[in-house]
Amino acid sequence: MARADRRRGPEAERLQAQAAAHGDRITFREQVPSTEMPALYPQVDVLVLPSLTRPNWKEQFGRVLVEAMASGVPVIGSDSGAIPDVIGDAGLITPEGDAAALAEALRRVRDEATLRAELAAKGRQRVLERFTHAQVAADTVEVYRMMLG
Repeated sequence: MARADRRRGPEAERLQAQAAAHGDRITFREQVPSTEMPALYPQVDVLVLPSLTRPNWKEQFGRVLVEAMASGVPVIGSDSGAIPDVIGDAGLITPEGDAAALAEALRRVRDEATLRAELAAKGRQRVLERFTHAQVAADTVEVYRMMLG
């Protein structure tokens, strides 16, 4: 088996064929530099981070969630690592590895315009309240103050 192109991923061809067979409206992109992501987020209907915990790794933060929420994109994440703490009530959380639950969450975001709008607004507000540089710095200072007693 040929080694997969790192810009596409090992499952790219299979997933593209599967999407085409079902007539799904999916755009596949090769790897995009992080500096280009802000221009792409407005084109995204929903961002999904279905991380799976591994023996040597667990999702630590999922910066892509904050970036999407800041852009007004609804998010769905698994309950792996810090994902639920990042999303809070501003997105949908599914059990990691549960494809049926993920599919249902995607259906809800697709079909429920009110939910989509609510998650987009809550996500943006959550970023402004918790994840700006100023807020992260203030939270860090508070941790140090608590440690000093």
